[in-house]
Amino acid sequence: MRAIWSGAIGFGLVNIPVKLYSAVQGSELELDMLDKKDHANIKYQRINANTGREVAWENIVKGYKMDDQYVVLTDEDFKKASPEKTKLIEIVEFVNEVEIDSMYFEMPYYLQPEKSGVKPYALLREALKKTGKVGLGTHVLRTRENLVLIKPHDDLLILNKIRFQQEIRDPEEIKAPEANNKPSELKMAIQLIEQLSGEFDISKYKDTYSQKLLKLIEAKSKGKPIKTSPLRVVHSRSHDLMSQLKASLNSSKRKAS
Repeated sequence: MRAIWSGAIGFGLVNIPVKLYSAVQGSELELDMLDKKDHANIKYQRINANTGREVAWENIVKGYKMDDQYVVLTDEDFKKASPEKTKLIEIVEFVNEVEIDSMYFEMPYYLQPEKSGVKPYALLREALKKTGKVGLGTHVLRTRENLVLIKPHDDLLILNKIRFQQEIRDPEEIKAPEANNKPSELKMAIQLIEQLSGEFDISKYKDTYSQKLLKLIEAKSKGKPIKTSPLRVVHSRSHDLMSQLKASLNSSKRKAS
């Protein structure tokens, strides 16, 4: 793996030199975009809006439009805006992770200590394990400030990007139904939840869609017919809810046996 950032974790007056690595990789198939007519590969070009000519990557800069004019920004400008945040992950407080709503979580990264940071890295890791807390701080990666959590994961520390509150949309336009279910329906729904409850084991779940899609692609490449059973979503009337719950309970019982 290649580090995508290097800097330090600020833990009180202690600085822990670290490198940051992406902790995730996609499991989906990589599909190319093709022209429908001749299946030629579609290429994206960076076109100058004035000249219509393609622009090389090395000649592209970033800019912010202000008063109908662009203010061009260099890599140095991004660093000057907040030098400490581009090179330091400052832990500002320690919190209980269970108090953070899951909708705020965004992306995990691995943190690896530099040679001079091994001892304080291990100290922070063990202190977090003992207290059950996670470190909350801010960090600038590339051109964006992120709210981050630092927490232990086995023998490593990981950094989890989380969203700022201002990034969560207000659900005022979403209509939520009133709770008008019958007590018997609620009781049976709880029974179904309890019947389907178990210990969380992430290893049981795989991206099977990509595997099935690859099989379809292989069959199509050999000219084999593709058989499938179309799925219809049926919108049942509300008075059918009780019978659906009963059928669900019976179905899950049969699977369990």
